[in-house]
Amino acid sequence: MKRFKWLFFSFVFSLVYNGANAQEADKPGASAQEIADKLANPVASLISVPLQNNLNYGIGPFNGSKYTINIQPVVPFKLNENLNLITRFILPVVDQRDITGENTHQFGLSDATVTAFFAPKTKGIILGFGPAFLVPTATDKFLGTEKFGVGPSALVMHQGKGLSVGFIANQIWSVAGNQDRADFNQFYTQIFLSHSYKSGASLGVNAEITQNWEANTTLITLNPSIGAVTKVGKQMVQFAVMPLIPIVGPSSIKPDWGLRAVVAFVFPGS
Repeated sequence: MKRFKWLFFSFVFSLVYNGANAQEADKPGASAQEIADKLANPVASLISVPLQNNLNYGIGPFNGSKYTINIQPVVPFKLNENLNLITRFILPVVDQRDITGENTHQFGLSDATVTAFFAPKTKGIILGFGPAFLVPTATDKFLGTEKFGVGPSALVMHQGKGLSVGFIANQIWSVAGNQDRADFNQFYTQIFLSHSYKSGASLGVNAEITQNWEANTTLITLNPSIGAVTKVGKQMVQFAVMPLIPIVGPSSIKPDWGLRAVVAFVFPGS
């Protein structure tokens, strides 16, 4: 399993590194607002490496806390003139306290999620569809499922005049792994609305819904956001911050409050 994890991480790094080098060879010509719009589009042909920091407090009966940094490289591939393949990776690193019991602490990798969107070039409505995979990369049994999973993913959205609205969703079922662990059967969707400005600033809001069919639990958070695209030296970067407002969820998993801060490194190309 350890060898598999290293191979997986090496594969992800290779994709991002080679893709970034390829786009850096082009002349960057996109404005800050155009980049903000592309970052709002999950299937845009744009290499980016967002680092999503999530902090949640007041979780469960022991009033636990959980910090997660999601490393989320996005690498597009042009299949032909009318079709792109957008690969999206989520590699979580977790530090949690008092979640599994009083005075307990776990730190390490959680399971990775890999999504491959086939995105046809369309006018008006933007579409994406493809498989989603759950990869058991967790370094602690309390941080992962010890299961391989697979299922469908989809995106439907519209963009125009700085406005982006749509949803992204996936449903993953476990298909292999440790038989002593519970099966994984989970639906996730994010419904989003954002508006960008010529300066590269953006305002938005999204709702995240996670339905665990095995445990019969639903978790919903509402997340208003503010962001900005700028340059740090020669590197194009987007910064964003948002509160994580829990709306629905059982007390065992619903936090009292949360905060998210995102730093996204962008390689715009031409």
